[in-house]
Amino acid sequence: MKLPEIHGYIDRRILINFTADPDAVEKILPFPFRPKLYKNKAIVGICLIRLKNIKALGLPDFMGIDSENGAHRIAVEWDEGGEVRTGVYIPRRDTSSKINTLIGGRVFPGKHYYAKFNVKENNKHYHVDFRSSDQLVTSIDAKEIEVFDNHSIFETLQKASDFFQEGCLGYSPHKDKLEGLQLNTYTWEIRPLEVMDLKSTFYEDETLFPKGSIAFDNALLMTNIEHTWKSMPEKW
Repeated sequence: MKLPEIHGYIDRRILINFTADPDAVEKILPFPFRPKLYKNKAIVGICLIRLKNIKALGLPDFMGIDSENGAHRIAVEWDEGGEVRTGVYIPRRDTSSKINTLIGGRVFPGKHYYAKFNVKENNKHYHVDFRSSDQLVTSIDAKEIEVFDNHSIFETLQKASDFFQEGCLGYSPHKDKLEGLQLNTYTWEIRPLEVMDLKSTFYEDETLFPKGSIAFDNALLMTNIEHTWKSMPEKW
């Protein structure tokens, strides 16, 4: 059973983005996906998202649940119905909610690993770290800034915003299928972050990303975004 549509609020969303060698990324993508390239580079990353009042669309907010979550994302494209579609492939999801670990792959798409999150937010500074049940570790220290880093592959904040807004359809592996989830935001506003410290054992794994095949590019922030999630039919 899948929820047809759920509603809630993105209280805080940090997108940590890397550029990567397309050949390395290709090896970890299932059929029918291929890396979506920007200036001949694959774009991969982590979404650190705090969700508030998540519940079936139409129910009152007080019935919703809150959680901290981490999703490892790869920008992808694929051929479907004679068209090129775009979205993200999510090889793993981590969550602070034991409910999400139970319903992941049943009600909510994709398996969810239970993780312990540590979050500190003060005066436009953000620290988020988590360690999952299988010892995957992610950590970031960052602060809001006024001007987007012009050393990024995207050159401008608007170009980065446009690219990631196209990645609102995500697919996660579960058993022998890919389960889809469509994010629909009521508004879309991204602000730049300056990163002081960053760790990701997933992207530091040289069996997945050989040395020199991946580099940090930028980090972005979204806050207070009302949204819905809609489960999509299983594929492939």
